[in-house]
Amino acid sequence: MCLTGVDYFSTLGYQPGIAFLAAGALSPIATLVLVLLTLFGALPIYNRVAAESPHGDGSIAMLEHLLPGWQAKLFVLVLLGFVATDFIITITLSAADATAHIVENPFTPHFLRNRIAVTLFLIALLCGIFLKGFKEAIGLAMLLVGTYLLLNCVVMCVGFYELATHPSAIPEWKHALVSAHGSPLAMIGVALIVFPKLALGLSGFETGVVVMPLVEGDESDTEAHPAGRIRNTRKLLRTAALIMSVMLIASSLVTTTLIPAGEFAEGGEAKGRALAYIAHKYLGHGFGTLYDVSTILILAFAGASAMAGLLNIVPRYLPRYGMAPIWAAAVRPLVLVLTSIAFAVTLIFKADVEAQGGAYATGVLVLMTSAAIAVTLSAFRRRRHGWAFLVISLVFVYTTVLNIIERPEGIKIASFFIASIVITSFVSRVVRTTELRVERVELDETARAFIEEASRHEIQIVANRRQAGDAREYRLKEKEQREDNHIPRGDPILFLEIEIGDASEFTDVLRVRGVKVNGYRVLRAKSAAVPNAIAAFLLYLRDTTGKIPHAYFGWSEGNPIKYLLKYLIFGEGDTAPVTREVLRQAEPDPEKRPSIHVGG
Repeated sequence: MCLTGVDYFSTLGYQPGIAFLAAGALSPIATLVLVLLTLFGALPIYNRVAAESPHGDGSIAMLEHLLPGWQAKLFVLVLLGFVATDFIITITLSAADATAHIVENPFTPHFLRNRIAVTLFLIALLCGIFLKGFKEAIGLAMLLVGTYLLLNCVVMCVGFYELATHPSAIPEWKHALVSAHGSPLAMIGVALIVFPKLALGLSGFETGVVVMPLVEGDESDTEAHPAGRIRNTRKLLRTAALIMSVMLIASSLVTTTLIPAGEFAEGGEAKGRALAYIAHKYLGHGFGTLYDVSTILILAFAGASAMAGLLNIVPRYLPRYGMAPIWAAAVRPLVLVLTSIAFAVTLIFKADVEAQGGAYATGVLVLMTSAAIAVTLSAFRRRRHGWAFLVISLVFVYTTVLNIIERPEGIKIASFFIASIVITSFVSRVVRTTELRVERVELDETARAFIEEASRHEIQIVANRRQAGDAREYRLKEKEQREDNHIPRGDPILFLEIEIGDASEFTDVLRVRGVKVNGYRVLRAKSAAVPNAIAAFLLYLRDTTGKIPHAYFGWSEGNPIKYLLKYLIFGEGDTAPVTREVLRQAEPDPEKRPSIHVGG
C-alpha cells in the first residue's frame, strides 16, 4: 500500500492548493464529490481490473484483449500517450511542488530560490539515480509514507484544534459560500461542475493494480486464478482509498477555512504548499521545516515511481508491437530521453504546480475512463452488472471532457505525446519489418517425424498458399515446382503453409503441426507475417538438422509497391524476396544461409 501511496498520498502536497484555486470556498464540497467518486466509482472499477488483470498489466491490457487487431494496437498507443502525460507530469509536477516547499521555507538560502533551476536539479538527480541503477525499495516507501501521513495527521489535528478554538472561522466560511452561491442546491450544482479540476486526488489506482505481482496471495493460488492476490489487492485499494478520502476532506476543510484566499494566489505563501503553510504558521518553523523535508522526499520518490512505471510500460508494449526503436528496451537511453522530455515540460510550464495540474488531471482521468470502459465492456460480455459500470463510465467521461474543456493545456500536451509515440512507432515498425520476428519454433510429433525423415536427404521445402487443401492441389503444386525449379523427382519434398494470424502483432511463437493429405506431407502454422515465419522456420531446420534447407516459391504477379504495403499492413505480399532479405539480415554468411529458389 505504501508503494502505491508514494504516488497517491503525495498529492496531498499540492492538492489542497489546487482545489482552492479551482473551487474557492466551495473546495470542501467539491472535494466531497471527488471522494464519493473515488469510493463509489474508481474503487469498484479497479476492484474489477484487479480481478481481470491480476498480473500487473493494468487496464490497458484489458482493452488490448477486448479489441481486435490494429484497432487494439492504435488504441493502446493513444492510451500510452496519456500514460506518458500522466507519468511525465507526475515527475515534473512532483519536482515543482518539492521546489515550492524548498523555496518557501524560511531557512532556505537565497541561491536556492530559483524555482526552475531547483526543479531541473531535482529531475536531474532523479535521472542520476536511474542511470546508476534504481530498484524500488518497499521499506523506503513505508518509511516515507508512514512519516508523511503521521505529520499530516498532526497538521490536520492542529488545524481542527484552531477551528475549535476560533469558532468564527466556520461561520465566515459559510458566509463566503452563501454570498458566492446562494442556496445549498446551487452549491451542489457548482461543485458538480468544478470537481473535475480536483481530479489529481484520484491518482494512484492504476499504480495499485500495477504492483499486484508484489501482493502476497494464498497457498492455493495458481497463475491462472490467483484468488488470494486479487482479494488482498482489493484490500490494498480499499485501505488506500479510505485513508486518502479522509485526508482529502480534512485537508480541504482546514486549508480553506484557515488560510487567507490571497495566500493561494501567485506569490502567496500557500501556493502549491497549503498544508505546509498551516504547519509553519501554527506549529513553528522547526516543525514546518520537518514537514517540508518529509514532503520533498515523498514528492521526489513519487517522481521515481513514475519514472519506474514508464521504464516498465514502454518496453512491455512498444517493442512487442514492433513499434519502438530497439534502444527502447534499454534502461539508460530511455531514462535520458524521458529526462529530456521532463526538462522541456518544466521549462514550458516554468515549474508552476498549478499550471501543470490540468495536464496531470487529463492523464489521470483518461486512464481511469479507459479502465471504466474496459470494465464495462467486459461486464456486458459476461452479463454481469454492466449497467452499473456504464453509469460510472459516463461519470468519468463527463469528468474527463469537462476537465479538458476547462483546462485544454492537458489535452495539448497529451496530443504531443500521442503524436510522438504513434509517428515514432510506425516509422520504427517499417524500419524493423525485415527483422526475424519469431521468438521460437515449436513442432508437434507429426511435424517432427516429417523433418526427421526429410533430413536423410536434401531438405526441400515448397511454400504453398493453401486453397482447397486437397490431394489435387498438392499434386499440381509439386508438379509446378519440380518443373520450374528443377527439383529431382526422387527427392522428397515438404509443403509449408503459413496462415496469417493477427498481423498487428510483431513477435510470436511459431507452432508447426504436421498433416498428411493422401500421402503428401504438409507443415502448417499461423503467424503475423508470412516471410518472417518462413525464414525463422528455415533457420530452425538448419540449426536442428545441420543441413542447409532449400525453399521454393513461385513468382508473384502484380505491382511490387502494392505487395510492399500489403506486407507492412497485413503480413503477406511478395513472399520470396522478403524472406530472402530476412534471412540475409539474420545470417550474414551466404554459405550458412538457407537457399531461396523462385521459378515461374
